Amino acid sequence: MSILALDLGTSSVRGLILDNAAMPQPGALARRKVALAVDRDGSATLDPADYLAALIDCLDDLNAAGQLDGVELVATAAQWHSVLPLDASGSPIGPLMTWLDTRPSALPGAAHPSDADGFHQRTGTWWHRFYWTVRLPWLRRHCGGRPARFVGLPEYVLAGLLGAAPMSVSQASGTGMLDLVTMDWDAEAADLAAARPGELPELAAADWHGQLRAEFAHRWPALAGVPWSPPIGDGAASNVGSGCLDASRAAVTVGTSAAVRLVQDAAAGVPLPPLPDLLWRYRVDHTRIVTGRAYSAGGNLYSWANRELRLPQGAELEQALGLIEPGEGVPADPRFGGDRPPGRAPAGAGELRGLGFGTTAVDIFAGLMEGVCRQVAGDLGKLESMVEAPVTEVVLGGGALAASDWWRRAFGVVLAPRQVRYMPEPEVGAVGAALVALGRRDGPGPARDIGQTVDGDSASKLPASQPLYPS
Repeated sequence: MSILALDLGTSSVRGLILDNAAMPQPGALARRKVALAVDRDGSATLDPADYLAALIDCLDDLNAAGQLDGVELVATAAQWHSVLPLDASGSPIGPLMTWLDTRPSALPGAAHPSDADGFHQRTGTWWHRFYWTVRLPWLRRHCGGRPARFVGLPEYVLAGLLGAAPMSVSQASGTGMLDLVTMDWDAEAADLAAARPGELPELAAADWHGQLRAEFAHRWPALAGVPWSPPIGDGAASNVGSGCLDASRAAVTVGTSAAVRLVQDAAAGVPLPPLPDLLWRYRVDHTRIVTGRAYSAGGNLYSWANRELRLPQGAELEQALGLIEPGEGVPADPRFGGDRPPGRAPAGAGELRGLGFGTTAVDIFAGLMEGVCRQVAGDLGKLESMVEAPVTEVVLGGGALAASDWWRRAFGVVLAPRQVRYMPEPEVGAVGAALVALGRRDGPGPARDIGQTVDGDSASKLPASQPLYPS
């Protein structure tokens, strides 16, 4: 049995083939970059038609190589928080708004939750520009048409292939409008979003599976009749793919953005533990929740610094960084893309301090990377406050960390005395989505390098989950 795993990211679309243990098969990877349109007004959008075309290209590549043969299940990890207005015919009205977009604001006179803490506890989110409660009213005013309904990225692209793609509870939780206990749309959230009947997506049942439309079943005959599982939010999938399946192990993932998260069991209808003020909570699936904090800066900040600071490359950069002990970089605020909720800082909130004529580009780079590490360390402490025992192990993952041993070492320093491990598998999200689709609860097997990082450099050849700083 083989599994086709899709990763619908912000900077790329990827399709890869896994074996029946959910381990990636060497060479069975297709990838297309996608163009994120970013402007100084805070916009960060994707062209939905181009995105669907990129996904189709990936599947064409895998089909041409004969790598779809034997696939018996399709699993998907997809970015959270996106939103796309559609007209009555199902065509997009403008581009797709990604999580990075900071333009939405509450309309004048807009209502807010009657009990902010109660709303936070029910939905795991806040009344914030990041979520549909604020985004939908803003889009109605600014999208240039009259939306008939709203969907996220995975619902749009998968509907293009399957004909129908209801929203998974994992993706719905990322809208900020799902009651996490009942796993239905929250009535107050729908009122805040002024959502009319039919505007919100249908929610997928726990046992929902889709199948390809006839057109694509003919195009990729190996996938004809193969079931497609509900998409999992990329952050939740990364935790599962990292083996962080209970509150003793936290996952820190650095891809385009960065996040720190814990997974806990949570069946439908069962009251959830209290949620600290500054943390969000979403659904992994119908049986688990994921709690954490996310940041707008991660691999995107690394790429910006690499481009604008004209840094040395590869081994030369690591050698220069080796002269800087973690903690000695330039003081920096890494919020170049603004805050993720509940913060409200706009794009352009990043800062560099303490610059002098002796400051080098590598000093600045080190300070920016340390800034991301410090954000994670502070919020990991908040996560520990909601569980009975401290986190004993942190697993680092994500494609951005593959490029810098120094950055991984900096994380190890700020997260001590916890044991910090690095999992070099660049496709933890896809692996996690496959494990969820399979109903596996024992985590992944040994990770291994199967391809390229986002920037095309070879991933580190460290063994799976190599300890950096044992406790």
